[in-house]
Amino acid sequence: MSRQYGENHRVHRASWLRAMVLGANDGIVSTACLLLGVAAASADPGALLVTGLAGLVAGALSMAVGELVSVASQRDTELADIAIEKRELQTMPQRELEELVSIYVDKGLTPTMAREVAVALTAKDALGTHMREELGITDETMARPVQAAVSSAISFALGAAMPLITIVLAPHALRVALTIAVSVVALGGLGYLGATLGGARPLKPVLRVVIGGAVAMAITMGIGSLVGAAV
Repeated sequence: MSRQYGENHRVHRASWLRAMVLGANDGIVSTACLLLGVAAASADPGALLVTGLAGLVAGALSMAVGELVSVASQRDTELADIAIEKRELQTMPQRELEELVSIYVDKGLTPTMAREVAVALTAKDALGTHMREELGITDETMARPVQAAVSSAISFALGAAMPLITIVLAPHALRVALTIAVSVVALGGLGYLGATLGGARPLKPVLRVVIGGAVAMAITMGIGSLVGAAV
């Protein structure tokens, strides 16, 4: 649950928020860099459209597969650890209880109080308590591969669409400048959105994504110009 005792926590958003921000950021930066690099080599609008669409589809699919594989690996590890805890609770319940008592003593409770708390929580939800205290795993923070994959693919596609639409529809003389401007504004908005949803102050996230994206675009345009001049 995200809201308990009047507090609105955001830890339950961590998984999909990370995937969304990463996907959108990659979509904007990689597609803008790709298109600006090609545009710097004097490509025509048709070539830009094909290049951008190919980059959008390939990037979205790559993000989805990458997130699915990496997050599924994390999920497998979590499930393996949970299975160990289940087995130990069934075969060595007393040892597990003593382990829980030690954890609470280390957190500052007296031995007597730690035992009372451990006994009470074990009676209520032994597995959930050990998952939380030993493994740092809760239902809210467990890895969700499909959610991460879908979030990444959709956010990448939406991010990539902004520089693509801009560079294809903009007048030839303004397409590079407008694409850079739209991409920078989109990156700033993404940084602000991610910070707001995550409950953080927006200044540092906004600067981080804007500066990183601007540097990437500048390098790509420089390379594109050199290649265009060479050929």
